[in-house]
Amino acid sequence: MKKSLHVLCIVLFVSLQGLQSQNVEFKASEINIPYEKFTLPNGLTLLVHEDHKAPIVAVNVWYHVGSKNEKPGKSGFAHLFEHLMFNGSENFNDDYFQALERIGGTDLNGTTNSDRTNYFQNVPVSALDQVLFLESDRMGYLLGAIDQAKLDEQRGVVQNEKRQGENQPYGRQGELLTKAMFPKGHPYSWTVIGEMEDLDAASLEDVQEWFKSYYGAANAVIAIAGDIDPDEVHKKVLKYFGAIPSGPTIVRPEINIPVHNGDTYQVYEDRVPETRILFSWNTPQFGHKEDIHFDLISSILTGGKNSRLYKKLVYEDQTASSVVSYQSSKEIASNFVTWVNVKPGKDPDEVKEVFQSEIENLIQNGPTELELKRVKAAYFANFIKGLERIGGFGGISDRLASNQTYFEDAAYYKTVLNYVENATVEDLKSTAQKWLRQGKHTLVCKPFPDYTIEETNVDRTKLPELGTQKSSSFPELERAKLSNGLNIVLAKREGVPTVVMNLMMDAGYKTDYLSSPGTAELAMNLMDEGTKELSSLEINEKLQLLGASLYTYSSQDNSNVYLNTLKQSLDASLDLFADVILNPAFPEKEFDRLKNEQINNIKKEKSQPIAMALRVMNKYLYGEDHPYSNPYTGTGYEETVLELTRDDAVKFYKTWIRPNNATLVVTGDVDMGELKSKLEKSLGKWKKSDVPSINFNAPKVNTKNTLYLVNRPESQQSIILAGHLTHKYGDVSEIALEQMVSILGGNFTSRINMNLREDKHWAYGAGGFVMSNKEERPFLVYAPVQTDKSAESVTELRKEISEFISTRPATQQELDKVKTNQVLKLPGQWETNSAVNSSMSKLVKYNLSDDYYQKYDQSVRSLSLKDVQEVSQEVVRPEAVNWFMVGDRAKIVNKLDELGFDAIIEIDADGNPLNSTVQLPENNLKN
Repeated sequence: MKKSLHVLCIVLFVSLQGLQSQNVEFKASEINIPYEKFTLPNGLTLLVHEDHKAPIVAVNVWYHVGSKNEKPGKSGFAHLFEHLMFNGSENFNDDYFQALERIGGTDLNGTTNSDRTNYFQNVPVSALDQVLFLESDRMGYLLGAIDQAKLDEQRGVVQNEKRQGENQPYGRQGELLTKAMFPKGHPYSWTVIGEMEDLDAASLEDVQEWFKSYYGAANAVIAIAGDIDPDEVHKKVLKYFGAIPSGPTIVRPEINIPVHNGDTYQVYEDRVPETRILFSWNTPQFGHKEDIHFDLISSILTGGKNSRLYKKLVYEDQTASSVVSYQSSKEIASNFVTWVNVKPGKDPDEVKEVFQSEIENLIQNGPTELELKRVKAAYFANFIKGLERIGGFGGISDRLASNQTYFEDAAYYKTVLNYVENATVEDLKSTAQKWLRQGKHTLVCKPFPDYTIEETNVDRTKLPELGTQKSSSFPELERAKLSNGLNIVLAKREGVPTVVMNLMMDAGYKTDYLSSPGTAELAMNLMDEGTKELSSLEINEKLQLLGASLYTYSSQDNSNVYLNTLKQSLDASLDLFADVILNPAFPEKEFDRLKNEQINNIKKEKSQPIAMALRVMNKYLYGEDHPYSNPYTGTGYEETVLELTRDDAVKFYKTWIRPNNATLVVTGDVDMGELKSKLEKSLGKWKKSDVPSINFNAPKVNTKNTLYLVNRPESQQSIILAGHLTHKYGDVSEIALEQMVSILGGNFTSRINMNLREDKHWAYGAGGFVMSNKEERPFLVYAPVQTDKSAESVTELRKEISEFISTRPATQQELDKVKTNQVLKLPGQWETNSAVNSSMSKLVKYNLSDDYYQKYDQSVRSLSLKDVQEVSQEVVRPEAVNWFMVGDRAKIVNKLDELGFDAIIEIDADGNPLNSTVQLPENNLKN
């Protein structure tokens, strides 16, 4: 008998209704993912799950091969081969991303880890045959399409991906930890991305050997989930995959958990703002009962404010900015890893002592019953919420394929959930003592002094026709208003029993214009840190026991209180939601802690390349006297945040957090009558008040051809951000603008990305976008490029921008491609309640009609090339572009001088000019 996940989730919900909300218990036996399993004659395993809530289907293909199957000297090849799988096969010798864009593919990606390689996508049901054709073609008919040019191209892309990862703060951590935990020759002793010299040495012969060895049908699992019939899917898969050879027998490495004799210690330096102290132990393989115990131990240590390490080091002592722990589960051996980032000015040795003491206390005594109950609730809640999605990471197809690949049992998740449900305090204590009393490795990363170094030169005849496309479905919206003026917008969605609420206030970072930079960020972060009756830790504990999450935050134009909870916990969660909104206490202790955290976050931003660019651009795009002129990150400046007081946060709350300045956007398994009654009870006493208006004066526009340069010594990449202001939302056709941006820089096959990534190999990814501000918005292009191609990349970006409105305007072919992609991916765009809530929030923010998304696909279909070209002429202004670059000044400035800028102004990470003779742009501004 077949049951849909929808039905089973309702059974789960009803069976738990009688439980007290504050004492929710989860049973592994009540969670089931129905599926049918088929094995093709060639050994291919097929798993099929029916889910009819949206007319989409997820196709997830797993190959049981990863970096552990590589040979010494050929590291990184599993991942490099994954890239090659997207470059065409013998009977479809074209870019896979382009093919999926044309049929509305979403959640499209491929990933590689130590043990497996997977390829996945969500598509409209009508496109299933095409996806199966494409996946089968690259499984069975790849080699004839791979030539030296394609290998060289993707080698360059992967090497830039490696550079980009290593260019981030703490970017070397993974490589150092891998080599320390696994002895030379162990299948896990090299990183997934590999060594540069091994990538350089990869040959076409390696490609052929890898494909023939590991990409046979018997080494693959296909999980398909969605609006489908299992028997029909079986027939289709047999049709497309049945003729593919099984492949040779594979000898798999056996379980091999290295014994770490004694403690080892390693220190390295990096350009980071804080010292990081990391401990790592070798632990049991993926799926072992004790492996699951470590997932729970990890949550006890760092999962939320009430976790031991967070509570002690971040919350109470305030000597750390963050703590992290996780079980890095792998097939033949795992690692348990935990680290602390020490706040600047604090003694790392003292922090390490406390860090180690807290861990030892857990090893010695085990967790408390309450701790264990809390982390079990969080584990089950996260698992249930993940079942709302059929594809992507953690979705149904992903879970089924993973379980089948690793355990030859697609339902192995039941074993895991039983391990979680039945785990006792004594079990976790025993597991911790068994493994964490063995030798550990300590890895310390210290901030890098201002040394100088010598830079080295590191150089698949026709597709099936699409089936009938099912219409996208956006739920009908209902509106209501509470007695105090609070607007409510509801989309009722039955299925997975979750409810999402987003309380939107018209506030956000722009209100700092009337106060001080960083105020909105700090005030909203503080709102959920304590109420008149509950402390911050008590709020966090209640949320964990309810399986709920609650966040308070700001963005450029809005301040928000967000709740994601289970239907069974709705009443208690709503009480907590209302308490945070109506009764925030803004405790002085929490204010001081978060203020220091915000200052520390500013320092972190000023060490991260992309954040550095985002911090400085608004000042020069808008001019200093404008509501949008402060750092786009919203954190403000160190000196302004330092001056903020608790009274400033309270004033922000009293001024802006009002029902008449808010809309509550609700999505999920609840009807309006029930919802309004609950809200009137919980939020009806919230008092309205007059709210100030913000004057958006005309931005001051820089008329000079200027490049603003932020020096980041020893940076392996330069971050280029360039653009100018364009119309506020609604002043031009937004649908035409969306398609214009997609063509120029908004998706993988856009002009900019194909140029700098696929053609030049200078970037891992590049593109363009329009910011989401309500008023005049930045139109921007961006490119993180290798340092020695910084100037050349500016030249290419200039060419792409100027030619788009002159010699190479958007073409009908390009428009047809992006329109088709936009329409066909709509059914998968609103799969989850969170995704629907996000689109509803956009309707509210920009005051769009309730039927905007019901009409959206037709609006896109009817768009003409003339519409897009006209918008391009209105929006794109090459002569008005401001350029921002973050990189190593000494290595790039000489070539930049040759590009004909009127001025190159070196600025610091707050946007202040460093040369006292250089005037701020407002001295060359026009209104």
